[in-house]
Parts: sequence; structure tokens; C-alpha cells
Amino acid sequence: MGPRRAACALLFVLALQGSVCAQQPQALSVTPLTRDGKVLVSFTLSDAFNGDVRTAIHSGTAISFIYEVELKRSSTLWLDRTMSTAVVTAAVRFDNLTRRYYVTRLIDGRIEGTETFDREEDVQRRLTAFEKLPLFSSSTLEANAEYYLRVRAHTSPRNASFVWPWASHEVAGLVKFTFIR
Repeated sequence: MGPRRAACALLFVLALQGSVCAQQPQALSVTPLTRDGKVLVSFTLSDAFNGDVRTAIHSGTAISFIYEVELKRSSTLWLDRTMSTAVVTAAVRFDNLTRRYYVTRLIDGRIEGTETFDREEDVQRRLTAFEKLPLFSSSTLEANAEYYLRVRAHTSPRNASFVWPWASHEVAGLVKFTFIR
């Protein structure tokens, strides 16, 4: 391959990556809070609903937003140590006959609540925003040590024929904090 073709191929790849990045405005913001022996985790996934997700939901397909939350301690000499993990799932099913949305929230496979909604805006908020979830115990954390929370989000089913709002099927958010007892 000549230098001109190599340069054209490189420009094509960069342009393709740029268009993929332009289609990924989603962000996952994470906020930790330690209180009463627990690490409370809040997180919000922004811009997750696009036309394809709405179409999938309105088709009657059960859609799940799955959030994998990890509490880790940084290490300078070796791999970071995973202190604990949790999986938070928010699932929605739309009933075409009643025109209602049924939302279920689970933490580590346990149902935390089910709700019925008439408005899509309420459903979107329940699927993408979580406030002060008591996911981890702070009893095993060392005082004045630095930890971080990493939240990774993806949808299920992943092998749908339509395009999900993020190209790699996953969005991640990370925040560091110092545990003070």
C-alpha cells in the first residue's frame, strides 16, 4: 500500500471514529456519600433515550438498563483491589393495550420496587437516575484511604436489530473519594 493510500485510510478511520464519538454524548455521573456505616451511591445516565430506544420500548420489548457498580481501592504496586460489587437493574415493559409503562428496579437480583407510569418522562427518570442507594458497607474500609466507585452501564437485550444509543454498548463513570471515619 502506497503512502497516499495509507494516509487516506488513516483519514477515513479518524473520520469514522469522530462520527462514532459525535453519536456518543452520553455521560454517567457518579456521586458517593458515606453515612451510617454505608457507602451511598448516586448516579445518573444522561441522554440515554433516543428514537431507537423509544421504538424498542413502544414495540413491547422488555428493555433493561444494567449498572455494574464496583467499589475499589487504588494500589500503587499491583492491580487495584475490588472491595465489593453490586448490580443495579432497571427494566421497563410497555403495554400497548393500556398504554402504560411497568418499571421494575432490582439490586443484586432482589426486587427493590415496581411502579406503573403513564408518562415517558417519568419512566426515563426511573431508568437512568438513582439517588443514595445503600450498596456497600463501610465497615471494611480503612480510614483516610482513597477509594473509587466505577459504574458501567449497558442495555439488554444487546443483540437487537436497532442501534443502541452508545456504540460500544457500554458507558462508564468513575469518581474517587477519601473515606473519613
